[in-house]
Amino acid sequence: MHDDRALIEARLQRVLDERIRPALYPESVPLEVSAWVAPGEPVPVAEGLAAAHTPVAVGDAWGAPWGTTWFKVVGEVPARWAGRTVEAVLDLGFDERMPGFQCEALVHLPDGTPVKAINPRNQWVRVGAPVRGGEHVEWHLEAASNPVILDVHPFQPTLLGDRETAGSEPQYRLARMDLAVFDTEVWELILDLEVLGELMVELPVDAPRRWEVLRAVGRALDAVDLQRVNATAGAARSELTAVLAAPAGASAHRISAVGHAHIDSAWLWPLRETVRKVARTTSNMTALLEDEPEFVYAMSQAQQYAWIKEHRPEVYAKVKKAVAEGRFVPAGGMWVESDTNMPGSEAMARQFVHGKRFFLEEFGVENDEAWLPDTFGFAAGLPQIIRAAGSKWLLTQKISWSQVNAFPHHTFRWEGIDGTRIFTHFPPVDTYNCRMAGDEIAHAARNFKDKGVARHSLAPTGWGDGGGGTTREMIAKARRLRDLDGSATVEWERPADFFAKAEAEYPHAPVWVGELYLELHRATLTSQARTKRGNRRSEQLLREAELWSATAAVLAGHPYPYAELDRIWKTVLLHQFHDILPGSSIAWVHREAAKTYASVAAELEGIIGAALAALTGDGGAELVANSAPHARGGVAAGAVAPAVAEGPEVSAAARDDGGCTLTNGLLRIVIDGRGLVVSAYDRRADREAVAPGAAANLLQIHPDFPNMWDAWDVDAFYRNVVTDLTDADEVVLGEVSGDAATVRVTRTFGGSRVVQSLTLARGQRRLDIDTEVDWHETEKFLKAAFPLDVHAERYAAETQFGHLYRPTHTNTSWEAAKFEACAHRFVHLEEPGWGVALVNDATYGHDVTRTVRDDGDRGTTTTVRLSLLRAPRFPDPETDQGVHRFRYALVPGAAIGDAVREGHRLNLPERRITGARPVPPLITVDNDATVVTAVKLADDASGDVIVRLHEAHGGRAVTSVTAGFEVADAVTTDLLERPTDDGPAIERDGGTVRMRLRPFQIVTLRLRRAGDL
Repeated sequence: MHDDRALIEARLQRVLDERIRPALYPESVPLEVSAWVAPGEPVPVAEGLAAAHTPVAVGDAWGAPWGTTWFKVVGEVPARWAGRTVEAVLDLGFDERMPGFQCEALVHLPDGTPVKAINPRNQWVRVGAPVRGGEHVEWHLEAASNPVILDVHPFQPTLLGDRETAGSEPQYRLARMDLAVFDTEVWELILDLEVLGELMVELPVDAPRRWEVLRAVGRALDAVDLQRVNATAGAARSELTAVLAAPAGASAHRISAVGHAHIDSAWLWPLRETVRKVARTTSNMTALLEDEPEFVYAMSQAQQYAWIKEHRPEVYAKVKKAVAEGRFVPAGGMWVESDTNMPGSEAMARQFVHGKRFFLEEFGVENDEAWLPDTFGFAAGLPQIIRAAGSKWLLTQKISWSQVNAFPHHTFRWEGIDGTRIFTHFPPVDTYNCRMAGDEIAHAARNFKDKGVARHSLAPTGWGDGGGGTTREMIAKARRLRDLDGSATVEWERPADFFAKAEAEYPHAPVWVGELYLELHRATLTSQARTKRGNRRSEQLLREAELWSATAAVLAGHPYPYAELDRIWKTVLLHQFHDILPGSSIAWVHREAAKTYASVAAELEGIIGAALAALTGDGGAELVANSAPHARGGVAAGAVAPAVAEGPEVSAAARDDGGCTLTNGLLRIVIDGRGLVVSAYDRRADREAVAPGAAANLLQIHPDFPNMWDAWDVDAFYRNVVTDLTDADEVVLGEVSGDAATVRVTRTFGGSRVVQSLTLARGQRRLDIDTEVDWHETEKFLKAAFPLDVHAERYAAETQFGHLYRPTHTNTSWEAAKFEACAHRFVHLEEPGWGVALVNDATYGHDVTRTVRDDGDRGTTTTVRLSLLRAPRFPDPETDQGVHRFRYALVPGAAIGDAVREGHRLNLPERRITGARPVPPLITVDNDATVVTAVKLADDASGDVIVRLHEAHGGRAVTSVTAGFEVADAVTTDLLERPTDDGPAIERDGGTVRMRLRPFQIVTLRLRRAGDL
């Protein structure tokens, strides 16, 4: 029996490959082909249609990297084909191993109407079923010659990732341009055999069902005349009817298939190409929906819908129609499928605000699910953000990529830092590009970790990234698997229908508390430092622009820039996509991002300046604008006033070793002749922050050559080799005044240079370190180390709307795997009663380790290291080359509240301006544990003032919020500024609103101004 099985399996594969599949198109005639190469960037459709084309032939080379070629194909259906099904087969030179990562095209009618896309696994265009014979056919193909960046031998440095360096060598050769007869019976036979053959090999060897299928397949192959496949396909299919009709068992796993095409908003192609990828894929999917009544397709990312609406309205009209019919499903409710580790609190909230609002306004659709299949891990603050946006479910697949620890559930409730829980599903099919192949369906059923208490899972089905989406073959396979003995059952369903069923059957799903850490792609917290700095700066400038514009609108009648802020927010949110902000895109993407961030900054600075000018008037008084959420220098949060010098003056003294000592009555900082901080003494607590015998602000460099995924990964072995950069070219005491003293340190290493300014300011309990790096290393990792005399088994790292704790030890494999992690503005370590914070203005990656010192008291050293720069060579061979600036600060004696406050202060520096008058705060909060993340006018242009705040210390807080204007009404809302009961009870007394907050709770207040309509 074993020999029969092996022989039939081998026979099936050969007969399919060499006889049956080639018989799919038994007759063909060539099409006439001509081409026009668009100069430069893509042109409008009308221009491509009207251009003068030149004849070309199959076998001709075409397509410079990133170019666009308009092919015109013309032909006539032979009269002898009357009554048959006819298709065009258009092969641009595809490599079927790489759907989505090469050339592709959108097919148009002569009047410009889009028909569908052609892709490596989707090369056909239907002419008729049946044809009359004699039909004239003409199509125009807008073909993109996108180069293959991620080849079958990936991770090699390539200049193809930027049009400026890619050259002009043709990338492809036309392979086939024919009209052909499509044999439907052969197509059905292929799918019958594929489904049964794939099922057969997944069944246990001794299972009767396996042998039943095996024998039926053998009989079908016997029925095929290999010289007359088309004539005998029907007879072969009849041998398979019974085994295909056998129903699944009652206990079979149930899979909800959702049509899907995961399209990265930028990655190995620029943003402009994603616009076209989306148009191609949605053209395919709207056409497929018309042909397949049971099919359901889901597409996330409101930005991608907005692109189609703007650039391809004729495609968007088809999308809107399909959405209205309930079969094209807007999913996820976010502007893009963003990274969730690095976006700040407000940015993460606005991903949902802008995404959900777009779907509501365009389609009347309210999303209950967040849809993030490919994001590189999930921050611990995300559950309450999802809930605050009015959603309740999350889908992702990426955690299955973790290298060390297998996640214990596929369906569970995820609990965030404030206690919010959301129902979460990880598809056990372990892909977001399911092909409906037998091995995938069997894997989903075997792999599902919640067997016995749940039986539903989801399978996102289709080729992504320009691969064309779901194919007719996938739908045909799903039809056969709907109720098939030996297989999980498959049914097309909307995501919401799946989640409703899954939650109902599993009401007591297990709970996972804290972040969903991906044990892979850790280096995305550091790669492409300019992009990360651009993101952080944009977030802070948006905060300021909203705050001062709202204040100016309410107090001075200044026009509020609704349209400008909406547009800028969407631009910033787009660049938080999970391959842009993480630094894992090609050079072209990051080059454009740098220009975009510069433009955003300039426009926001203009908005801020105009608002402050309207508020302060024309005058020569020296004023300070404080946009941070806490008072400083005598200036209230959100106010403009003269600065007040606080605390003893700063003094500085040279040391015999060439270093300096800086003091300000609060801290004494000792910098040695190497430019390293050997003491950071908290005078009030009589406590040293730097570990004995160690030095802080120590730059360290490691070799950095991961096993794969260069821009994405850093592997643990990088730590095996380290070089301490202790040699200084210069250590100089710079300008000293009563307000501040600065030591400048210069170092050179390799081909790079670092200049640091270490500053102690009057009244400040922190040492500021401004670092400029002219970076010219490759495959190196630069860190800044701070060994601290703190014994702590855990540390706090800021995340959205709060912080989470991570262990400093590696007791288990789960802890050891977190050797590189994310923090926003601060990392904080604390013993009872005393702690240290390290705050930053542009970095995210860091590591924390602890060692026991070999000294008399066996004290513990806990070392915090900020990750500054990397130099991977794929996909951008020039990653991070050039000048970078970082600002971070050491805060000895810091409680968690100090870490929160200093983190905001470092990121929101005071603005020193001149004007005629001070400005009171628009909003005042009486509890430092309550942090305001946004003050703005309501998005509906009603004039209402929106205040978003949260408890930031991790405890309970009683808070009063007082408005600097007359308040007619106050309500709590969701993130979309809609009234909600899902918030704290509030008490209003005039312009003051009082509430009690639980740890890390988010609250959005809507304040209606007296006199406003």
